[in-house]
Amino acid sequence: MSIAIVGMLDEREEALGIIRECIERRGHRTCLIDISVGSGAIVSRLKADVSCGELIALAAERVENPAGRKSSATSIMAEGLRAKVAALHESGELQGIIAITGMTGALISLPAMTELPFGIPKLLISGATAQPAHSSQFGAFFSLRDITVMHTVVDTVGMNALVRRLAVNGANAICGMVEGDGSSLAAEKPSVAITEFGFCEKGAHYIREILEKDYELVSFHATGIGDTGAMDLVPRGVFNAFIDLVPGSFSDHLLGGNRGIAGPGRLELAAKLRSPYIFCPGGFDIISCGPPERKDANDPLWVSRRLAERKLYIHPPRAQARMNAGETELVAKATAEKLNGYECKERVKVVIPLRGFSSLSAEGCPLHDPDTDRVFPEALKGSLDPAIGVVEVDTDINSPAFARAVADALQQAFEALKE
Repeated sequence: MSIAIVGMLDEREEALGIIRECIERRGHRTCLIDISVGSGAIVSRLKADVSCGELIALAAERVENPAGRKSSATSIMAEGLRAKVAALHESGELQGIIAITGMTGALISLPAMTELPFGIPKLLISGATAQPAHSSQFGAFFSLRDITVMHTVVDTVGMNALVRRLAVNGANAICGMVEGDGSSLAAEKPSVAITEFGFCEKGAHYIREILEKDYELVSFHATGIGDTGAMDLVPRGVFNAFIDLVPGSFSDHLLGGNRGIAGPGRLELAAKLRSPYIFCPGGFDIISCGPPERKDANDPLWVSRRLAERKLYIHPPRAQARMNAGETELVAKATAEKLNGYECKERVKVVIPLRGFSSLSAEGCPLHDPDTDRVFPEALKGSLDPAIGVVEVDTDINSPAFARAVADALQQAFEALKE
């Protein structure tokens, strides 16, 4: 087995050489992979175990007419590297991967890292990912895999004391991860995924308290990025059940809020599974619309939905606006349409708190609006397939009573699958 070292030999030969030397000194084999996309005028003295030409050939096997693709060398090299890294892992030869790159190298390396499953050490040494203009592009990769980033501050071309220190630190870091205890990802108890965020954290806590004796709970932070991680892992059957306590990124997608990056497929992630899916409307009371400065900047969302005229919760840099009745009805009907498409409806349970979908809309809280809350269950039930069970709980989402209802629904779904 070996540790893959990825980089452009025509730009970062010295740093790549130091990384390889440090890793081998610690007793590990290495596989140096060259992802150079330059003119070839710079010839490296360091020889790669996998050349850039080999990666191009691999890409040609997977992509028709790769030379004619508009995205040119970068995408071709990324495809070739992804194929090589996947093959190394499938053959059992890969212990971990480390890359030292700039912007182009990061965009080539990250797709290959996302090919590797959770737990395989992945380290990117780069200063490119901190650029605000490209945060969403890089976030799409980081939301899916446990990739460690070492921010370089300086560029890593050439050699100097700072680059040498970064290379040595990176080599030691990947070795340390590889040399760890290698704990298995197999859970000792059935594993249950749960989405949550700060406005429903008490509810999630109570659910964990009830279930942790018999289940291992794995949380996804429902901020949009966390939802994309759930959308990647849940359909793979990694978990024995999924408690979707906070699917609020779906409503934000429909209404234009900040957490809508998970897109229109957010509620479809468990549609084809044969495992319990417990749906709760956490976050279906608010539109995430921060930072608050948008209010005075003719922001399209604030203007089109007239958010400044609504009940608001401002906690810079965050801002939440209360959904109105029309929006709540829209979200409820769209939710029903998604849930109606689920296979094996007996394992789908809907649990609705009648007195608040977050800590912001419970009684006495800044976005309390019981009339609007009542719109959701009526609109949902009017469009929902009757094969999907609905439980209404006369409390808010952060109460122990609601947590108990969720736990009971989970048990009922498991029992339905046994019949």
